[in-house]
Amino acid sequence: MTHIVPLNIEKYRDLKVDGRPAAAHGDSRHFVQVIVGEFSHLLVHYPILFGKHRETGRFFCGAMLGFIEGENQFLQDWREEPEFYRPLSLQRGPFYVHGPELAIDLDDPRVGAESGEPLFTAQGQPSRYLQRIIWAFQDLQPGIEQTQIFIARLLELNLIEPIDIEVEFEDGTLRHCDGLYTINQESLARLADAVVIELFRRGYLALIYMMIDSLKQVRVMARTKNARLLKKTEGLVPAQSARGE
Repeated sequence: MTHIVPLNIEKYRDLKVDGRPAAAHGDSRHFVQVIVGEFSHLLVHYPILFGKHRETGRFFCGAMLGFIEGENQFLQDWREEPEFYRPLSLQRGPFYVHGPELAIDLDDPRVGAESGEPLFTAQGQPSRYLQRIIWAFQDLQPGIEQTQIFIARLLELNLIEPIDIEVEFEDGTLRHCDGLYTINQESLARLADAVVIELFRRGYLALIYMMIDSLKQVRVMARTKNARLLKKTEGLVPAQSARGE
């Protein structure tokens, strides 16, 4: 259930919101939508891929956070390191855009938390937390449209193809991530010089290579997960055999 209302200072002056990353607050997601303006921050940690909306079949750009549904390998990093980049679509928390105004979902579990951050100062100005939310939407709103234009051009040039990600872990599990897409590098190499120049001048070539470069983060994520699996087994003592009892 949602109860989205305009964020009216007169009504919600004393409202607090717990904006910290938490599984219970919707952060346990293995793939989240991102915009092109985030790519330079994302590629340091996350694979940047394409996904498709289930309802419309429309492509979108996303950051991969885990290998299975509901897995976010970066939750602990976000909690312990405030500077660790968290995608804007998650940063915005329980807030939405309502025409020219900011809106909030009053039914969201983060809203009204005693340990949360205030939305307004004693003087009635946006708090530092709320100001960060406002800045996030200033990037998100135009960024969504810019990202769709970028994707449309890639589709015209046949530069998007499916990618198979399959990883085996130390506990013997095999994870196969399907429904994801990446840059078709063969089609990229065949582009005419004039098209390459066009992509460069529009800033798209840099975005394309950031997506390609980010694929190395799949291996990093796999190593991190394996290390965590091995750590869980430390100190476990093998059961004695019946012969040795």
